[in-house]
Amino acid sequence: MSVNETRPKGADVDPTIDLAIRPASHPWRWVAIAFVALLAAMLVHTLFTNPRFEWAVVGQYFTSQTILLGVWRTLELTAIAMVMGVALGVMLAVMRLSPNPILSGASWLFVWFFRGAPLLVQLLVWYNLSALFPHISLGIPFIGPDFVELDANVLITPYVAAILGLGLNEAAYSAEIIRAGIISIDHGQTEAAQSIGMSRGRLLRRVILPQAMRVIIPPLGNDTINMLKMSALVSIIAVPELLFAAQTIYTRTFETIPLLLVAVIWYLIIVSVMSGIQYYIERHYARGSSRNLPPTPLQSIGAFFGLSRNNRLDPGEKGSAP
Repeated sequence: MSVNETRPKGADVDPTIDLAIRPASHPWRWVAIAFVALLAAMLVHTLFTNPRFEWAVVGQYFTSQTILLGVWRTLELTAIAMVMGVALGVMLAVMRLSPNPILSGASWLFVWFFRGAPLLVQLLVWYNLSALFPHISLGIPFIGPDFVELDANVLITPYVAAILGLGLNEAAYSAEIIRAGIISIDHGQTEAAQSIGMSRGRLLRRVILPQAMRVIIPPLGNDTINMLKMSALVSIIAVPELLFAAQTIYTRTFETIPLLLVAVIWYLIIVSVMSGIQYYIERHYARGSSRNLPPTPLQSIGAFFGLSRNNRLDPGEKGSAP
């Protein structure tokens, strides 16, 4: 029985009710796809036909000992600078939110200075600190002798200068990220925790920071990836990280482009791995805030081949979802 036969006799019949529905056409979408495909084909053609890329040289040095040591030093600098930056960032964020104007002002001044000065300038200042302070001493100003006095040339090595420059610069950015995460939590939870006698330190560790991680992790993950790339700046003060290792080789062999490609490929590999790790950390802290989590990279690949299950929260991932 058709739709029209079910209507009462004499009722007005819509003449368009039996018309077939055709999807809207998007001709410019196909033009865009063709344009992108053309650019991709041109890029692939260039990569494989231009002999100046010297892919054989890239393969020769890709796993050389000098390059691998540079990769390890880059990862080491990134890890130490991020740990230092996040630890100081938490302290600075808490100071900034303190009702004490001295602590709040000191935190603001730190963030203003280290976020405002370019990182390259900070690295050069730390590297040349001995020109300003030949001896670094600790003591009470204007009263008595100093407790400790150290030679700045011995204390501030290029590696220490790199750690100080990267770590303190990251602390300024981490402080603002963590502060944004803390103030995103409803103030009622703070009042509820304080009403049962919870100390400020325990309140921060057990209530505020665990919930703020959903806000903190994405920008902090981006900062970690950015720190990996910004670590290349320490090559200017002769710290043997990945870029410096590539420069050391091509200044001897004059194979500049292949060695720069080696560094670029290693950076891309490390960033890709770190991006995947960041994704799973974000997914972990998103539990309870969403009924359906975004698919993981493995689930996306499985969905492409029709092998993955529906991406619903597992029973252990449901959190507070009803």
